[in-house]
Amino acid sequence: MRAAGVEVAEAAGGVLEADGTLVCRLTWAGPVKLPLRSEADVQAACGVMHVHGRRYGGPRLLGVDFASVAAGVLAAGGTLAALRARELGVPYREVEVSVAQAALFGLAQYLAAATAEEPCAEPVGMGGPPFRSSDGVRFELETLAADGWLRFWTELGVERRVVGRSWLPFQTRYGTATCPLPAELFDAARRLTFREVVASAEQCGVAVTPVAAAPLVMNGMPWRLREGPAGAPTREAPAGGLGPLNGVTVVEVARRVQGPMAGRVLSLLGARVVRVEPPGGDPLRGVPPMTEVGGEPVSARFAALNRGKEVLEADLRSAEGRSSVRELVRGADVLLHSLAPSKVVGLGLDAETLDAVRPGLVYAQASGGAPGVDTDYPVQAYSGLAALLVPPGLPPQPSQPPQPPQPPRPTLLTVCDVLGGLVCAAAAVAGLVAQARTGRAQRVESSLVSAARLLCGAASAPDRPGDGAEVCTDLSVLAGDPRFAGALEGSGCAVVRAPWEFRT
Repeated sequence: MRAAGVEVAEAAGGVLEADGTLVCRLTWAGPVKLPLRSEADVQAACGVMHVHGRRYGGPRLLGVDFASVAAGVLAAGGTLAALRARELGVPYREVEVSVAQAALFGLAQYLAAATAEEPCAEPVGMGGPPFRSSDGVRFELETLAADGWLRFWTELGVERRVVGRSWLPFQTRYGTATCPLPAELFDAARRLTFREVVASAEQCGVAVTPVAAAPLVMNGMPWRLREGPAGAPTREAPAGGLGPLNGVTVVEVARRVQGPMAGRVLSLLGARVVRVEPPGGDPLRGVPPMTEVGGEPVSARFAALNRGKEVLEADLRSAEGRSSVRELVRGADVLLHSLAPSKVVGLGLDAETLDAVRPGLVYAQASGGAPGVDTDYPVQAYSGLAALLVPPGLPPQPSQPPQPPQPPRPTLLTVCDVLGGLVCAAAAVAGLVAQARTGRAQRVESSLVSAARLLCGAASAPDRPGDGAEVCTDLSVLAGDPRFAGALEGSGCAVVRAPWEFRT
């Protein structure tokens, strides 16, 4: 079986023939005890259709081979980690990844939320952005500040009470995959030209991204690797059974999904990951639904991304806090961050400064990839991915008549954040391989846009589930299904097991 995205692993120099060196195997089902034979089967059975379809009122096939591409990127990262471990003396001979495990890994936050010990009421309902201007431009909005959201819509003539009740579904859409907004917002947007929308948004600190009509397909690798100064690569052989990156220390300075997802992948590969959080901890720790990890209550979604990491609390605004992070980097192999380039120099966390602190460091930066576009849904719009996710004419569902053509809409499943994190992790491992071989520091760059373009090259074939693949409509039921026991485990909420199997 060749899954879309395996070219990433091959281009990284990791997928080899069975010549006694190293073999990477990709299967559809892996430990999931279901007869899965296609991307559509995986999307149906493993919950991708369910989460993607929340905005439409029922499961919908995603228009790109998300699970297969994710499996290819996970295969690349796992194979590169095994190659590095082989060079240090651990005789790995085979790496196996399944498309089903990649799909579940991509839904880790949603699975955790659906099975949290303390469930909470969340916005549900159909609809959501993008909006449309009077001159026909479809666009996405992004803001992390409630006051900017309020100012923008009230300036467009929407009543404050309507704007107020729209903030919660808009704010939580990244975690719920739903965004049911009042019709008054869409009506207000249609009264202005796109230029007028942009002008108003700029005054309110709201970002506007037009939805591109065509996808931008990537040529080449989804990350960039550059050499830095000579240093001292880690040559400690990983201990057997603890993962191919055992002995590697990663310092993670990142928030939201992309960076923490990358850190989670590196942790599951065996690395020690130390996460830098502000004094008192990351505020996202307290976002419902809550569960218990290590005897302490924590957000289930946060736990899905950060389980197994150590934590250093440091105020990066203070000299003392920045000094403590640099001291941590002194004993590390990788710095992984998602900070804006304009901030890292002032924080003393730029590559040049850290070269003197830790010669030979792998410096991995995760970014949005385009000016003013640094979150999932705007990236889907900017890259043209939205034009593929809902092709003309939604696939009909059983007992439903054919539906009219739909305009391009970004999925509310966070495909770019998730795949961006997987790409960043694989890139960091590629940096470790290059560091071990050359003895030089490595600069690693990846982005949400590069992940989106990778997906743009993987439009789904027109097959639909139905040949033995039951469509998941409840993630909590999926998590309790014994057929998924080999891919999931429970500890306060459903946890996705490491998606690789390494054999020596």
